[in-house]
Amino acid sequence: MKYLITGANGMLGGSLCPIIRAQGNVIYPTDIMPDNDNNIVSLDITDKKAVQASFRLFKPDFVFHLAAETNVDKCELEPEHARRVNIRGTENIALACKDLGIVMAYISTCGVFDGQKKEPYNEDDEPNPISVYSKTKYEGENIVKAILNKRYYIFRAGWMMGGGSGKDKKFIAKIVKLLNTESEIAVVNDKFGNPTYTVDMSTAMMAVIQKECYGLYHIVNIGSCSRYDIACKIREYLKKDSVMIKPIFSSQFPLAAPRPRSEAAENKRLGLIGLGGIMRPWQEALNEYLAELIAEE
Repeated sequence: MKYLITGANGMLGGSLCPIIRAQGNVIYPTDIMPDNDNNIVSLDITDKKAVQASFRLFKPDFVFHLAAETNVDKCELEPEHARRVNIRGTENIALACKDLGIVMAYISTCGVFDGQKKEPYNEDDEPNPISVYSKTKYEGENIVKAILNKRYYIFRAGWMMGGGSGKDKKFIAKIVKLLNTESEIAVVNDKFGNPTYTVDMSTAMMAVIQKECYGLYHIVNIGSCSRYDIACKIREYLKKDSVMIKPIFSSQFPLAAPRPRSEAAENKRLGLIGLGGIMRPWQEALNEYLAELIAEE
């Protein structure tokens, strides 16, 4: 099969593209930031004509829509930019897929919930996004559903980890750096979610697609935790016992965008299609990713 990937130069794309290729498929990786070394060609998803031209040129059988503005605070401060990329960009991709009869996979977030539920969220729970970012991602979900009429996949991720030292701009890489340079760090202990390793998510998405079971799926590593819990596990792996990790309330670390108290999720629908065991515990996935990061140093 021929796969077109938007946002291929990001964290998830760095894991997904090799996995698709290793299964004997042809890939057409695209991104707003092209990369000649990895054959990633330029595509601005907000340019409707450019999207249509790329689809006609590559004639893919399947599209992974990874491209998004994922900086939660930037979205809050620049809502028009967030809507242009995450809503209008997604609409452009979905319309191009509809015109050519292409199946689409859209990457969303478990942050679409308001965080008030005590138990982990499953796919049957009603979203109630509280930030500009999560609102635009949820609107993107609804656009995909409306345009593609059941021939789509929506995959919601948790707290993404992956990409290696070159692409990881998120929590894990930041904590690794701080543990290697500081004697004391402070980490929020009152927000909860599931780490989601990009390699594991990519493997699970391809397994779902091979079953041709369309619809909405949560894909997170097993077990919920706080950012503080993750930092402590990283400290343990790196053997940085001398570094003190101080738990703090999120109110002590103000950010532009509100975050839900909990984004903890369960992979209910993976279980319903016989893939309940495909995502491993987050601690195991974290250790593998940390080994990858250290090997790159």
